[in-house]
This record gives sequence, C-alpha cells and structure tokens, in this order.
Amino acid sequence: MSEDVRQIILETIETSLEAQLAAVRRLRGKDASAGKPKPEKRASNLGIVLDILASEGRPLHVSEIIKRARISFERPLNRESLVSALTKCVANADRFARVAPNTFALLPGAGKEEPTAP
Repeated sequence: MSEDVRQIILETIETSLEAQLAAVRRLRGKDASAGKPKPEKRASNLGIVLDILASEGRPLHVSEIIKRARISFERPLNRESLVSALTKCVANADRFARVAPNTFALLPGAGKEEPTAP
C-alpha cells in the first residue's frame, strides 16, 4: 500500500472517530471539545476558517480545515468552494496566505477586527 493511500485511510478513520466522540459527548451532555476552548462561531465560511487558523496558530491543509469545521462548528464545507474563496483572498492579500499547495495561513493581524456572529 502506498504511503499516500495509507495516510488517506488513517485521516478518514481519525475523522470518523473524532466525529463519533463528539456525538457521544453531546449525547452525554458534555462539551465535544472537552478541555479546549471553543472558538466563537462566525457567520461566514471564511470566518470559520479564520477562527480555525487563529486558534491553531499555524498553517493548515484545506482537508484539516474542513475536518475541524465539521467537528467544531458542525458546518460542512465544500472543498472546491472553500479553496476558490481562499484563493481569491490570497490573490487580494486579504486575511489569508497560501504557504504550500492547498495549505493556508493567516496574514499577520488578520481577524482581529472582524465581528463574530451572535
């Protein structure tokens, strides 16, 4: 089995287990992010990406961003739409930078002035 296939399988299993654990914790009345501060929810998909990257403090691949949005914000993000929106922001030097293929980071100072959704 190639290393790429192995990584995809392991990421899929990890995502599935994290989602299952979050569901069990919700059913038991516990916070799904036990021990981790949950970032405030934002109204837009890019706002969610902003929160995820700000809380992580490092660049993330779009697959990891999508996984975290689904788990932390219960928001499914369309990969193609998200990459397109982030690419437009990168081209305009607006909040995000591309640091590797499909890997994005926050520009310095990004997200400090944007209001969060209620």
